[in-house]
Amino acid sequence: MQLTLELLAPAKNKDIGIAAIDCGADAVYIAGPSFGAREAAGNPVEDIAVLAEYAHRFSARVYATVNTLLYDEELPQAASLVRDLYKAGVDAILVQDFRLLKQKLPPIEVHASTQAVCRTPQQAAALEALGFKRLVLERQLSLEQIRAIREAVSCELEFFVHGALCVCYSGECFLSEHLTDRSANRGACIQACRSLYDLEDAFGKTLVRNYPLLSLKDYRLDSHIAELAEAGICSFKIEGRLKNESYVRNVVRHYCLALDRFIEGHPQYRRASAGRVTGGFTPNIDATFNRGYTDLFIDGGRGRWLSGDNTKSKGEFAGRITARGEGWIELDGTVAINNGDGLCTVSANGEQTGFRADRCTGRRIEIKSSEGLRIGQEIWRNYNIAFEKQLRSDSPERLVDVTVDFSADSITAVSAAGASVTLDIRGDFPPALNIASAVDNIRRQMGKRAGVYSFHVMSVDDGDVRFYPLSTLNGFRRKLAEMLDARMSQIMAARRTAFKPLDAPLPPQKRKAEDGVLMRSKYCIRHELGICPRQGKKADVREPLFLVNNGRRLQLDFDCKACEMSVLACD
Repeated sequence: MQLTLELLAPAKNKDIGIAAIDCGADAVYIAGPSFGAREAAGNPVEDIAVLAEYAHRFSARVYATVNTLLYDEELPQAASLVRDLYKAGVDAILVQDFRLLKQKLPPIEVHASTQAVCRTPQQAAALEALGFKRLVLERQLSLEQIRAIREAVSCELEFFVHGALCVCYSGECFLSEHLTDRSANRGACIQACRSLYDLEDAFGKTLVRNYPLLSLKDYRLDSHIAELAEAGICSFKIEGRLKNESYVRNVVRHYCLALDRFIEGHPQYRRASAGRVTGGFTPNIDATFNRGYTDLFIDGGRGRWLSGDNTKSKGEFAGRITARGEGWIELDGTVAINNGDGLCTVSANGEQTGFRADRCTGRRIEIKSSEGLRIGQEIWRNYNIAFEKQLRSDSPERLVDVTVDFSADSITAVSAAGASVTLDIRGDFPPALNIASAVDNIRRQMGKRAGVYSFHVMSVDDGDVRFYPLSTLNGFRRKLAEMLDARMSQIMAARRTAFKPLDAPLPPQKRKAEDGVLMRSKYCIRHELGICPRQGKKADVREPLFLVNNGRRLQLDFDCKACEMSVLACD
């Protein structure tokens, strides 16, 4: 029996979700009008219904995020939303607040969001005992830790493989709420981890000034797909429900090809959805928004995880300035800069200054102003206008192959997505005078496309061949496409696994930073700065250390036994 692997893509809206499906996603996740953990990414249920109808043609699935911590009075409203999402065809919901499981829910599949906190075998077992069919694991895990969780539970495991990284363990960040009363667990995070901080020691000595000391690089695990599949991950998730369509297209296509290459050499696996994706742009993962890439803790070792001077996307390295004049620069890089490209340079403390290439002639780039730029300065391209145009205009095409068996009484069509339909075509059609010509005409007309389906005629019964006008054959093909759509809707609805509430007690969920711990992380500032005592590094530093931003102080605490850093409230 083959194991299914799923590429799961983010969708800020239905159009981006459809684009992700077209580029090869096996599933997409999207927020409804509320409770979606991203304030700026809500969608009407009607739009989600359109997305689900489209996705189901490819046996691809749609998951809805209902993953904020809820107030007591919101629980009935959230349950009502889940019922609406179920009617819209959503295949599963992602949940953070366990109390929602005690509400009256429809027979829909329920996944534990990464905010539900799952980074140990014990936590995973407790979540499975609540009835979750799938667990979305914490990102700051190693392959060894993932394998341990896999051995502890039998439910499905999902893992992020690409996108922005929270410095804090998922679901346990209270920094935004502490600073501004905007809760990350309510979808209102201010991304304080991307801010600039001073680092001071216990005597007020400034060790680092005005630097993004909590901002991590972006996650990228395309080179670890084989190991993750072997460790028991069935769903490979891309972060980015606030990202634009070009980002989603590029990243999904990149990971779709990577997953296909892996499966080609490992026939024990197959993709979770159907449909051939062909043509279109060639993905370029470095040309898309990123803060630099890291594979974080996946190998169980520490590297340089800090994004440093790259809290915003620098993009591709374009070169160093070799010459400059009034309103122009020249670079020594090999990247071809085009008129309209976005360029930038980054200061030592991470502040980014952007400008546009107005006109490019050879190595000379005309810009609005060259003031402040100097010889030898690094320049980056963070907007590639030619590539962005290609992403918009040269889309891949995704089609589902359908085999057709044609007789005088009926046409049977079987799709690669698993749908089989039969169309009764008996009518007042005269016998064909030229059988060979009529059969050829049937094969030619029925072997075309209709909607997302690519028809392939396998057999034509030549024992009783009738004459059909071209318009009639085209109508048969369109009708079969409609029947396949309807059949796929039925199949996908039947595949939903109803949530069954169990009697296990609800695990406690931390809803406030009552203990003063605003965040915990595998990331460690001492390690990043090369002053980790476990590595024998000595530094003239008096602890505790503090992060300071606009007069607000945050204390750092280091648990060397667990190899974790915590950020504490101290005001």
